Amino acid sequence: MTEKQKICQRTETRILFVEKKANKVEIKKAIEAAYSVNVESVNTSIKPGKSKVRSSKKGVYRGQTSARKKAMVTLAAGESINIFGEN
Repeated sequence: MTEKQKICQRTETRILFVEKKANKVEIKKAIEAAYSVNVESVNTSIKPGKSKVRSSKKGVYRGQTSARKKAMVTLAAGESINIFGEN
């Protein structure tokens, strides 16, 4: 967990990786339906893929990891999401 994620956890903001084709409205509706919470806002960003290089006896192989989309979901005051189940 990064420092930014820890700060977001103190507020009602959660960071989730979502489908790249999903828009903010779809993300908001899906979170509200799946977890029965009220979502105040959704911010999205696309994390670009990284270049990777692997070498072997046959030569150099170049590739790239796929890009991912992050959604920063701000919940209403007092709401929370329990992603890992009840403990």
